[in-house]
Amino acid sequence: MSPARSFDDPRRPTRRPVRRIGELLPEAARELGITEQLRWALAGAAWDDVIAGRVPGAVGESRPVRVEGHGTLVVEAASPVVGQELQIRSEELLEAFGERPGGIRAERLRVVVGRGMIRSP
Repeated sequence: MSPARSFDDPRRPTRRPVRRIGELLPEAARELGITEQLRWALAGAAWDDVIAGRVPGAVGESRPVRVEGHGTLVVEAASPVVGQELQIRSEELLEAFGERPGGIRAERLRVVVGRGMIRSP
Protein backbone atom coordinates (compact mmCIF):
# COMPACT_ATOMS: atom_id res chain seq x y z
CA MET A 1 0.00 0.00 0.00
CA SER A 2 1.44 3.36 -0.99
CA PRO A 3 1.33 6.33 1.38
CA ALA A 4 -1.01 9.25 0.63
CA ARG A 5 2.06 11.40 -0.15
CA SER A 6 5.49 10.33 -1.13
CA PHE A 7 8.34 11.07 1.23
CA ASP A 8 9.86 13.49 -1.35
CA ASP A 9 6.76 15.68 -1.36
CA PRO A 10 7.96 19.21 -0.38
CA ARG A 11 4.63 20.12 1.23
CA ARG A 12 4.46 19.83 4.95
CA PRO A 13 2.04 17.22 6.24
CA THR A 14 -1.10 18.62 7.79
CA ARG A 15 -1.28 18.17 11.52
CA ARG A 16 -4.07 18.34 13.99
CA PRO A 17 -3.36 20.09 17.27
CA VAL A 18 -1.77 17.79 19.82
CA ARG A 19 -4.06 16.97 22.75
CA ARG A 20 -3.26 15.18 25.97
CA ILE A 21 -4.88 11.81 26.52
CA GLY A 22 -6.41 13.13 29.74
CA GLU A 23 -8.32 15.69 27.65
CA LEU A 24 -9.63 13.01 25.31
CA LEU A 25 -10.78 10.45 27.89
CA PRO A 26 -13.80 12.34 29.28
CA GLU A 27 -15.11 13.03 25.78
CA ALA A 28 -14.60 9.41 24.71
CA ALA A 29 -16.21 8.14 27.94
CA ARG A 30 -19.22 10.38 27.37
CA GLU A 31 -19.63 9.10 23.81
CA LEU A 32 -19.37 5.49 25.03
CA GLY A 33 -21.70 6.05 27.96
CA ILE A 34 -19.09 5.11 30.56
CA THR A 35 -18.57 8.45 32.29
CA GLU A 36 -19.34 7.05 35.75
CA GLN A 37 -16.96 4.09 35.26
CA LEU A 38 -14.17 6.48 34.22
CA ARG A 39 -14.85 8.66 37.24
CA TRP A 40 -14.51 5.69 39.62
CA ALA A 41 -11.44 4.35 37.82
CA LEU A 42 -9.76 7.74 38.29
CA ALA A 43 -10.93 7.84 41.91
CA GLY A 44 -9.52 4.34 42.47
CA ALA A 45 -6.15 5.38 41.07
CA ALA A 46 -6.14 8.51 43.23
CA TRP A 47 -7.03 6.44 46.31
CA ASP A 48 -4.22 3.99 45.57
CA ASP A 49 -1.75 6.90 45.33
CA VAL A 50 -2.92 8.31 48.66
CA ILE A 51 -2.69 4.92 50.37
CA ALA A 52 0.76 4.22 48.90
CA GLY A 53 2.04 7.50 50.34
CA ARG A 54 0.41 7.28 53.75
CA VAL A 55 -0.34 3.63 54.58
CA PRO A 56 2.07 1.61 52.40
CA GLY A 57 1.20 -1.67 54.11
CA ALA A 58 -2.40 -1.32 52.91
CA VAL A 59 -1.67 -0.86 49.22
CA GLY A 60 -4.13 -2.92 47.19
CA GLU A 61 -6.15 -3.76 50.30
CA SER A 62 -8.86 -1.09 49.97
CA ARG A 63 -10.85 0.81 47.38
CA PRO A 64 -13.51 3.52 47.27
CA VAL A 65 -16.92 2.14 46.30
CA ARG A 66 -19.47 4.96 46.61
CA VAL A 67 -20.41 8.27 48.17
CA GLU A 68 -23.45 8.23 50.45
CA GLY A 69 -25.70 10.93 51.78
CA HIS A 70 -24.02 14.16 52.61
CA GLY A 71 -20.38 13.48 51.81
CA THR A 72 -19.67 10.06 53.28
CA LEU A 73 -17.08 8.13 51.30
CA VAL A 74 -17.57 4.39 51.60
CA VAL A 75 -14.36 2.39 51.27
CA GLU A 76 -14.08 -1.37 51.14
CA ALA A 77 -11.20 -2.92 53.11
CA ALA A 78 -9.86 -6.44 52.71
CA SER A 79 -9.39 -7.06 56.43
CA PRO A 80 -10.34 -5.63 59.83
CA VAL A 81 -6.75 -4.52 60.43
CA VAL A 82 -6.71 -2.47 57.22
CA GLY A 83 -10.16 -1.10 58.00
CA GLN A 84 -9.09 0.02 61.45
CA GLU A 85 -5.97 1.73 60.08
CA LEU A 86 -8.05 3.58 57.49
CA GLN A 87 -10.52 4.66 60.16
CA ILE A 88 -7.73 5.89 62.46
CA ARG A 89 -6.22 7.95 59.62
CA SER A 90 -9.54 8.98 58.08
CA GLU A 91 -9.08 12.77 58.36
CA GLU A 92 -5.63 12.67 56.79
CA LEU A 93 -6.73 10.26 54.03
CA LEU A 94 -9.88 12.20 53.15
CA GLU A 95 -8.00 15.46 52.92
CA ALA A 96 -5.31 13.99 50.66
CA PHE A 97 -7.88 12.12 48.53
CA GLY A 98 -9.95 15.27 48.01
CA GLU A 99 -6.90 17.22 46.85
CA ARG A 100 -5.64 14.55 44.44
CA PRO A 101 -6.63 14.80 40.75
CA GLY A 102 -9.40 12.26 40.26
CA GLY A 103 -10.08 12.16 43.99
CA ILE A 104 -13.40 12.89 45.65
CA ARG A 105 -13.99 15.43 48.40
CA ALA A 106 -15.79 13.88 51.34
CA GLU A 107 -16.42 14.82 54.95
CA ARG A 108 -16.59 11.36 56.49
CA LEU A 109 -15.16 7.92 55.86
CA ARG A 110 -17.10 4.71 56.37
CA VAL A 111 -15.16 1.48 56.04
CA VAL A 112 -16.83 -1.78 55.04
CA VAL A 113 -14.70 -4.85 55.74
CA GLY A 114 -14.60 -8.16 53.89
CA ARG A 115 -16.99 -7.77 51.00
CA GLY A 116 -14.65 -9.83 48.83
CA MET A 117 -14.58 -7.39 45.96
CA ILE A 118 -10.93 -6.37 46.14
CA ARG A 119 -8.78 -8.11 43.56
CA SER A 120 -5.02 -8.18 43.23
CA PRO A 121 -3.60 -6.41 40.18
